[in-house]
Amino acid sequence: MPNHVARRAVWGETPEMTPTRSVSLVVTDLDGTLWHTEDHVERAVIAAIATVQESGVPLLVATGRRLDSTRRPLARIGVSLPMVVLNGALGVEVTGERFHCSPYDPAQATEVLAAFRSVGLDPVVYVDSPDVEVFISTTPGTNPDHVLALASGAGVDDLDRVVAEERVLGFGILGVSHGEGVAVVEAVGDIAETHLDRSLDFPGTASLTVAPLGQSKWDGVVAFCALRGHDPTRVLVLADGANDLELLDNAAVGLVPKVAHPAALERADHVIPAAADGGWSAVLDHLA
Repeated sequence: MPNHVARRAVWGETPEMTPTRSVSLVVTDLDGTLWHTEDHVERAVIAAIATVQESGVPLLVATGRRLDSTRRPLARIGVSLPMVVLNGALGVEVTGERFHCSPYDPAQATEVLAAFRSVGLDPVVYVDSPDVEVFISTTPGTNPDHVLALASGAGVDDLDRVVAEERVLGFGILGVSHGEGVAVVEAVGDIAETHLDRSLDFPGTASLTVAPLGQSKWDGVVAFCALRGHDPTRVLVLADGANDLELLDNAAVGLVPKVAHPAALERADHVIPAAADGGWSAVLDHLA
């Protein structure tokens, strides 16, 4: 049972159940939360990030994205932050030092690959390697434009070799039909953690990530708190997706944009304006 049940509040209201403890850490998702699309971040949001940093409250990114695709759009707005990527598989300091890494067991990774292939799709395989962030096959099942976006950081290889020999952090496909995503979810079953949601990069399509069983973004948050000495019971979370539920369940305060996954909205302490309207800047009202 989630810790946060039936506690949703319309923006501007302050329910009595909302914790009043001071915030030790702000944790934010990116897509659908900090921004609607990475090529446009509202000025109010950029200003709010700077204000949070100036306040002395640490800020941590927690995203389903890979490392490079997280760093680049943040760098374009002049922001460099510690981050938890790939839905909790990897935690990386601004310096590049790893503070958390939780790869697949090779046997489990092999099973997940087989599940994708059982519905005729070769996934993108995310790895922790000094040379390559992702591997794809010669016939990737992800959207062709996603393949182009991956080109500079992707290796083309035999995925059977990859899951047997590399430190696999996750699997995914992006910009596919909802039906294809559902087929993979059903094939994976209880082998691993599946996160199926809308694709903001390819409107009208779905994105799917598959993480090791029991893993979530919160794992990386706990590791970061242990490293830096932050209190994990005083974390403020901004998030919107199905892959953010553990973050919201464990947050002292959860802020969810009004355009969000229904399960995320159910866990909200406060529903804030949509990402496209700069809703993230509402974090400034909740730092006390």
